[in-house]
Amino acid sequence: MKMEKATRVVRSPHAFLFLVGYLLILERVGGDARTQTVQIMCGHQRENNATIFVPNFVATMEKISEQMRTSGFGKAVTGSGPDTNYGLAQCYGDLSLLDCVLCYAEARTVLPQCYPNNSGRIFLDGCFMRSENYSFFEEYKGPQDTSVCGNITRKNSTFEEAARQAVMRAVAAAPHNGLYARSQVAIPGTRNESVHVLADCWRTLNASSCRACLENASASVLGCLPSSEGRALFTGCFMRYSDKDFLNKEPGNGSSRGSIIVIVVSVISSVVVLVVGITVGAYIWKHRYIQKKRRGSNDAKNLVKTLSDSSLNFKYSILEKATGSFAEANKLGQGGFGTVYKGILPDGREIAVKRLFFNNRHRAADFYNEVNIISSVEHKNLVRLLGCSCSGPESLLVYEYLPNKSLDRFIFDATRGKTLNWEQRYQIIIGTAEGLVYLHENSNVRIIHRDIKASNILLDSKLRARIADFGLARSFQEDKSHISTAIAGTLGYMAPEYLAHGQLTEKADVYSFGVLLLEIITAKQNNGSKTSDYTDSLVALTWKHFQAGRVEELYDPNLMLNNFHNGNNIKDEILRAVHIGLLCAQEIPSLRPSMSKALQMLTKKDENLPAPTNPPFMDERTMELNHALDNPSQPHDSAVYASIANVSYSSFYPR
Repeated sequence: MKMEKATRVVRSPHAFLFLVGYLLILERVGGDARTQTVQIMCGHQRENNATIFVPNFVATMEKISEQMRTSGFGKAVTGSGPDTNYGLAQCYGDLSLLDCVLCYAEARTVLPQCYPNNSGRIFLDGCFMRSENYSFFEEYKGPQDTSVCGNITRKNSTFEEAARQAVMRAVAAAPHNGLYARSQVAIPGTRNESVHVLADCWRTLNASSCRACLENASASVLGCLPSSEGRALFTGCFMRYSDKDFLNKEPGNGSSRGSIIVIVVSVISSVVVLVVGITVGAYIWKHRYIQKKRRGSNDAKNLVKTLSDSSLNFKYSILEKATGSFAEANKLGQGGFGTVYKGILPDGREIAVKRLFFNNRHRAADFYNEVNIISSVEHKNLVRLLGCSCSGPESLLVYEYLPNKSLDRFIFDATRGKTLNWEQRYQIIIGTAEGLVYLHENSNVRIIHRDIKASNILLDSKLRARIADFGLARSFQEDKSHISTAIAGTLGYMAPEYLAHGQLTEKADVYSFGVLLLEIITAKQNNGSKTSDYTDSLVALTWKHFQAGRVEELYDPNLMLNNFHNGNNIKDEILRAVHIGLLCAQEIPSLRPSMSKALQMLTKKDENLPAPTNPPFMDERTMELNHALDNPSQPHDSAVYASIANVSYSSFYPR
């Protein structure tokens, strides 16, 4: 398939940055980007207007990114009014520019966790980043100033004295040395042990502000003694002392920053360090050279080039123009981590652009996963991916535009619901089933969608179903019985065995399909998704009415109005569909039909159906199973229910 080979190389911005970082690391010997997060501090004021704030933030980060690559420092301002974004980022003085790029990439990934608050700052062990809606560039103190102590080991008074000397020397040196200093003081009475200190002020400060910041920071961080480690996280500066040598060697090229090294060591130990350094460096170089030969040094570059040359690659500027700069009027829907807009390409084609702002590691993985999976399959009941853009400030996915948007807009809306008669709903059920059969049985690999629900079923101009949103989909080999994976999906649609044990099979999609089928007929949402006026889940409620012979009481009134004048045949069809929905939503996975069998039941209307067994009775508000699963003797694990906080919600076109 044309799309498949080219799309295998697509990455989101952070995956792409990782790829670039990987290429750089192959060429490096030594150095440490020190990307561990020390602390993230979020503001308390929410953004004023998300449609203005988000593009401003993204633009600011992109401007800073360009500066970081050449100087290790960047600041920028974007926009005006309450959603103006002021940003600053800086790497500490001992980082090379290559390390700096990697550290900033991590900071830029983590800081958006503060959203929807409009400000935040993050301290990493190698760099700092801050974003506000006002100009803070000359600030050097504030209420959030603090210290973080590392109580790894507790030192004696000799260490304390050496630490005070090293800190004071760095404080004295930094204001007159490019606002950066490093120092090392040997600990008397020890064998080659020292205290190592780093002091950095942000380059927007003058010398006097830097001195004032470091003096306050030093007083705070020395309060960590006798701990072996301490960091001061201040508004205008960063300071760290440690009994470990965490500092990188002085950068030779690519950095204009000044530095000072205060070293109290013997000539002999210097020679030893040099010899060891050369030996270790040679080993690392040799190891990476071998790895490079094995993997092929040009593989990653070729992958990126393939994407750039591929017809799947859309320029960010083209998509921005197609959507009217992501105008509110073109917005189709919004969900957990992005927004979808309608766009018109220069050739007149209508498209849906899925805009994934604020990427983090999980969202980057979802982006890559979605592109990889959906580009490898093609079916009339699956939404078609036209391409993507991963070289601009945001990840963008480009889909065919489906004018009727998603199924939930019809069945859960009293007015729009009148436009869907039983025949149309039946065809939507059949189309969804056919799409799932293809994913489970007829594609090159077995694919489990993992998030089948009404908002992920899109409708074309003829109201035919298209399954969308493959961000959570998983594929696995024929010889595997199941996948053990972290829980993800939408509450109310997840199969009980997956929710409780994380064991994923095709039967999880069958369960979700059963819930969806009942929702289409009743126009009620399963109450794991939204608070409702009935206590039981929709599946449990339908089961009780089915057992009592009163299931017609639950049918969508619009369905009754539009269809029941046609006679008993329609009633029999709907009742049969309810029966199949309950078979799909049974508690025990082995009793649920496969999707191909469910499709056969739906289309061969004279085939006898087995009696359904009870569905899982769950308190959707606490997500506690009231009945055991396949193994009644197995105790419930409270950790399972605690993990529900990680379940993702998704409800827009397509997520």
